[in-house]
Amino acid sequence: MVRVLFVCMGNICRSPTAEGVFRNLVIQHGLESIVEIDSAGTHAYHIGHEPDRRSQAAALRRGVDLSPQRARRVEVADFETFDYVLAMDEENLDNLRVVCPPGYEHKLKLFLEYAPHLSEKEVPDPYYGGLTGFERVLDLIEAAAEGLITEVRRPRR
Repeated sequence: MVRVLFVCMGNICRSPTAEGVFRNLVIQHGLESIVEIDSAGTHAYHIGHEPDRRSQAAALRRGVDLSPQRARRVEVADFETFDYVLAMDEENLDNLRVVCPPGYEHKLKLFLEYAPHLSEKEVPDPYYGGLTGFERVLDLIEAAAEGLITEVRRPRR
C-alpha cells in the first residue's frame, strides 16, 4: 500500500483538489487497491467543512467530484501513516517541518516537485482571487499528479 497525503493551509481549496484529481488518476490506472489518498490542512480554520464551492465547481467541470471530502487538520500520526506528505507551497511545507516527528522528514516534499517541467514550484492559493485562479490550480495539480502517478507505480523495495 502506498499512502499519499496532500496538504495546504485550510484544506478547502488546493489539497482537496489534489486529493480528488489524484484519486481519479489512481482509478484510471487501476491502482485504487494499492494507493490510499487523503488531504489535510496545517491550520484548523475549516475543520469539518466541505471544499470551497469554487474549487468544487472548477473540479467538477473536469470530471472530479470533491463533494464527499471534509476538511481536517494534519495530525502527528499522519507522518507515520503516509509515505508521501506533499505540501502545496513553502509556507505549509515549513509548517509541516515544525510538527514532523524526527525520522519522518524524508516524507515531506512540495507537490510540484513531481512536475519538474513547470516553472512554478508552488501551487498558489486561489482563495482570495478570481475564478481563473482555481483553473490554474487545477492545471498545476494535474501536471504534478501525472508525475506522482509515475512515482507510485515504480516497484518498491
